Amino acid sequence: MEQHNTLTHPADPSVAHARRVARIGMIAAVYAALTLASLLFLGSLAWGPVQFRVSEAVCVLALFTADAVPGLALGCVIANLANIVLSGTGMLGMLDVVFGSLATVLGAWFTWRNRRRPALALMGPVIANALIVPAYLPLMLQGIGFYTIPFTTIALDGAYPAMYLFGLLATGAGEAVVMYALGMPLFRALSRTPLARELSEGDAAPAPAGRD
Repeated sequence: MEQHNTLTHPADPSVAHARRVARIGMIAAVYAALTLASLLFLGSLAWGPVQFRVSEAVCVLALFTADAVPGLALGCVIANLANIVLSGTGMLGMLDVVFGSLATVLGAWFTWRNRRRPALALMGPVIANALIVPAYLPLMLQGIGFYTIPFTTIALDGAYPAMYLFGLLATGAGEAVVMYALGMPLFRALSRTPLARELSEGDAAPAPAGRD
């Protein structure tokens, strides 16, 4: 008679839990590593008034698995804590840790909830970052004496409404470029690989492969 080892059977809840934890950890590590690379090589263009944080492209993983939501949030916390040291923002950098991570959670959650419509789903990170990041970024950047529009001499210090409006437009535009110019092709490429099935294992109704 064939015997089944319930400790290693694929249906074993402990095995499924271990896989989810590993998946969350993997996504967090990828996001954190790419964010730190962006911060090192792009400098203020990855965390300043105008942002092109290329690591945001991996938010498309939320089209495949709900585990991307906590994974991306954890990765964002790790990366933003590291940025406190790299940028010298001190305790003001905790604003980015808290509210930047909140923007990532909300954006990833929207992406997962709308995964059957990828083009719409990728608007989640764009909207969340555009609305939340400019609300605290002026406070953080003013604290280190930095709020000049990149490549110009235009300083917005002391005018919070103008800083928020500029940040809303600049952050939203930068996030949109990353999500649709990098994220969408990444999603389509991943959809054609075995990794897409592995990521969506255990999740209901993953995004249709290659559709937008």
